[in-house]
Amino acid sequence: MEHDVAKATRLTESASAVFAVLAGAGRATRPQLASLAGLSKPTVSSAVAELEGARLAAHSGTASSGTGRTAAVYRLGPAAGAVLAVDLGPALTRVRGCALDGTLLAQATGAREDAADVVREALDALPAGAPLRTIVVAVGDVTAQEKEGSGMRPATAKAGPVFDAMAVALPPGVPVHLENNVNCAALAELHEGAARGRHTFGYLRIGVGIGLGIVVGGQVLRGANGAAGELARLPYPWDDGREPRQEALEEYIGARSLLRRAAETWPDEDGPCPRTAEQLFALAGEGRAAARAVIGGHATDVGRLAAAVTAVLDPGLIVLGGSTGADPQILPGVRAELARLSWPTEVVSSTIGDLGTVVGAARLAVARGVQTVTEAAGTKD
Repeated sequence: MEHDVAKATRLTESASAVFAVLAGAGRATRPQLASLAGLSKPTVSSAVAELEGARLAAHSGTASSGTGRTAAVYRLGPAAGAVLAVDLGPALTRVRGCALDGTLLAQATGAREDAADVVREALDALPAGAPLRTIVVAVGDVTAQEKEGSGMRPATAKAGPVFDAMAVALPPGVPVHLENNVNCAALAELHEGAARGRHTFGYLRIGVGIGLGIVVGGQVLRGANGAAGELARLPYPWDDGREPRQEALEEYIGARSLLRRAAETWPDEDGPCPRTAEQLFALAGEGRAAARAVIGGHATDVGRLAAAVTAVLDPGLIVLGGSTGADPQILPGVRAELARLSWPTEVVSSTIGDLGTVVGAARLAVARGVQTVTEAAGTKD
């Protein structure tokens, strides 16, 4: 299905402000909009009329007050449009399409190599004629580069080929923004997950790769090059006679090395060694001693990495995520090693899991989509 590229509607500042408030609220009466926007009721009435004329707001029934009076309720109109969020994960591609009030309109999941088809499936499920405001693509190893249109690609080679294959499915002319996948997951934990109500924390992802999402004062810390939290670049090992190598820490602590260590120590009498991290954790959960020993060592390693994070950031809270990091079986070991090496820091498991990246990317896409409308403000009132 073809989707129009949204053209900026030039709004007054009051209409822009009311639109932003309405997008955040989902539905609201004019008195509610006036209160939330800090504007007078006559100004809000004029702004709502302007938004209705541009089809950016629409009447959505009535609401009764305690005094028996009724008030018109408004929601976003059909011209507000939609946004798209794409998570190019290590194994799966997840896509979500949302309205500018955050309402989920479409979602699709498929193999990483089928990313283009997954994007097309989500686009086809969006409401017909809905203008597409922006697209956020979550990948690993992003540096701060922003370009308009779907011709951009990640700055590093890891996601480049997959991105190029997926990009052919993106509608031309729609602004595309790259975001670090761990940062997206951290945002999801902040607003909907284990860090809700906390304004400063670290989201430590441990899986095939490793990464850290840093949230300070409710905002993700991206760094001068967009690479804050790239733990894979920490020099490792620090040892006499051994030279640190780039991404050696990720190689050591990632899921592939976890399975390699399991294979090196697995007793013959325990049968075949697990071939996936999921199988290894399942055997540990059943009480198999060999599996529990490997998982215990992994928890200690993650605890040491958490201690390094704590020494630099003092985040107060660390949320563990990722395919191995989020498993509750490593939580006691991580807490114990962190407590041994550092000051008291709360450690919890992710409550969103694998959906965290696409949920956070969708939140970013919605914010950028609203921005495309509100930044088109024109004359003062």
